[in-house]
Amino acid sequence: MQDNTQGRVWLITGCSSGFGRELALAAVAAGDRVMATARRPETLADLAEQGRGRVATVALDVTDRASIDAAVQATLALHGRIDVLVNNAGSLVLGAIEEVSMAELRQQMEVVFFGAAEVTKAVVPLMREQGSGTIVQMSSLGGQKTYPGFGAYHAAKWAFEGLSETLASELAPLGVRVLIVEPGAFRTEFNSNKYVTGAMAAYRDTAGATRRYTDELLGAEPNDPVKGAAAILKVLDSDRPPLRLLLGGDAVDGLREHHAALLAEVARWEEISRSTAVA
Repeated sequence: MQDNTQGRVWLITGCSSGFGRELALAAVAAGDRVMATARRPETLADLAEQGRGRVATVALDVTDRASIDAAVQATLALHGRIDVLVNNAGSLVLGAIEEVSMAELRQQMEVVFFGAAEVTKAVVPLMREQGSGTIVQMSSLGGQKTYPGFGAYHAAKWAFEGLSETLASELAPLGVRVLIVEPGAFRTEFNSNKYVTGAMAAYRDTAGATRRYTDELLGAEPNDPVKGAAAILKVLDSDRPPLRLLLGGDAVDGLREHHAALLAEVARWEEISRSTAVA
């Protein structure tokens, strides 16, 4: 028998730091209960302590289906339902396309795309049967706009966003919502934990410039993850939440500039684009 008197039940991946951790704490502050997960659950001990009895922890490796199923079942055994799934676990491979090996590209896709897809598919049937729930897909400004050196990451996030937007249209009639979150640069461990490939001189002024910029940005990112988590909870409580939520002024400005450039290019080449019609 489900118990809705103690708030929503969250299942969050990647809770050892950053957005995963802050979302868990924000959910607890809102009166909800959280199953916080990480590949190494021992890293979550202090989070569980701060959770004041409302945060449980379990191992979850998004590249291991058995681990995913075990974490879902542990959540159901403890709480009987999942109201909010947050796909937050991720990684960053930084390097020009030529600098990234196929093994590195596959690993990036495995964590950011296939891992999140696997977790999503494990939870969707539960929410569909409940007729309610929200799936929060932690993407990035890089899920819509590209930068040299982030090709592997962009490939994974663009695939993730395509899957998530389609999922939103399929689940909306069934009472389940999808929220795609697109943060800009936040002061988390994400940048410091990136995997950097070997560098080639040919890309010094493109991907190389991005490498230097990310190093300079480390610890000086303009956005606060605590405020980012608060914004996500505010949107989840909205009667008409957006499909996509940008977080950070840098994300808003970056996407607005990107879309303006896209529309300008459509207008510039519109005559040729329309010239293909059957006479």
